[in-house]
Amino acid sequence: MRQRRVLKGLAVLLGLALVAAACGDDDDSSTSDTTEAEGGAAASDFKGCQVTDTGGVDDRSFNQTAYEGLQQAADELGFEPSVLESQAESDFAPNIQSFIDQDCDLIVTVGFLLGGATADAATANPDRNFAIVDYDFSVDAGDAQDEFDNVKELTFSTDQAAFLAGYVAAAMSETGTVGTYGGINIPTVTIFMKGFQLGIEKYNEDNDADVQLVGWDNDANDGLFTGDFENQANGRATTEGLLDDGADIIMPVAGPVGLGTIEAIRARPDSNAKVIWVDTDGCVSVPDDCDLFLTSVMKNMDVAVHDVTVDAAEGNFEGGLYTGTLENEGVALGPFNDFDDQVPDDVKSAVDDLRQQIIDGDITTTPDG
Repeated sequence: MRQRRVLKGLAVLLGLALVAAACGDDDDSSTSDTTEAEGGAAASDFKGCQVTDTGGVDDRSFNQTAYEGLQQAADELGFEPSVLESQAESDFAPNIQSFIDQDCDLIVTVGFLLGGATADAATANPDRNFAIVDYDFSVDAGDAQDEFDNVKELTFSTDQAAFLAGYVAAAMSETGTVGTYGGINIPTVTIFMKGFQLGIEKYNEDNDADVQLVGWDNDANDGLFTGDFENQANGRATTEGLLDDGADIIMPVAGPVGLGTIEAIRARPDSNAKVIWVDTDGCVSVPDDCDLFLTSVMKNMDVAVHDVTVDAAEGNFEGGLYTGTLENEGVALGPFNDFDDQVPDDVKSAVDDLRQQIIDGDITTTPDG
């Protein structure tokens, strides 16, 4: 009995000690269960928001890759991300305004076509922070508009990675014809196609070959486009035309429209055609069709969106231009995945050498560069 009374007394004393410690913690302003940004706002109270281009947030390409960056930052910082999907260009401005009305701390707009609406919103709301994927105000705006202090422009030299993809496509083509097409004829689409052609020409030059490209011509500065980023049937019909022209490796630069390319090739297994995906690793975006993806031209938008979101949440946001390159790993040639054993070692070695030459500035990957 005495032992029980002693233990009970110790338990009471211990409980009092814990209460006192808890009270002491309440008085210590340096201790908090929530990480706080430099500006004083708790990271969990941060509101990160994204407005997509057409095609949907689950397009397995452009919009989805950007949103994954926002989601990763949200998971790390403990806030709930928000997204509004644009069904048409007329949705851009209202969607942005909706997020302004919701007091979003950072509004990420995804796509070249949102440049005008983002500029208008940034001008009208100088105290609000924005980031836009694939738009450089000093270059892309028709009036050569100055940079905004409250907008981070996330751009990517995808021509560099596409050059490498073009070299690989030329090396791996069995018919001697490679194809490409775009969704809409805008600079952020054609930059892939321009670099792709130059990579094919580099292979021809180095190997005394004559691989032809169908779907884009740097001299004419024009090519093949479906006119949208949504209609997979258009992608399938366009791909069927390229297959008819003898193309056995095809690079669609059209977001989910590119899924129509997969349908067309599945319907014609005798073509033995392969796909080069864009924006992200095709085997990650469309894993069930990994056996068709020779490689991918990766635009690491997820990393760029993640980083600008973290900076904004921590009070370190800075407007201005970011450009992803091979050197800073903002763009990359994706893995060969199922085709790794089929790509010759000398081609892999050549790609490594070309990558370094591009980084060193010894190779130009745009026809006007």
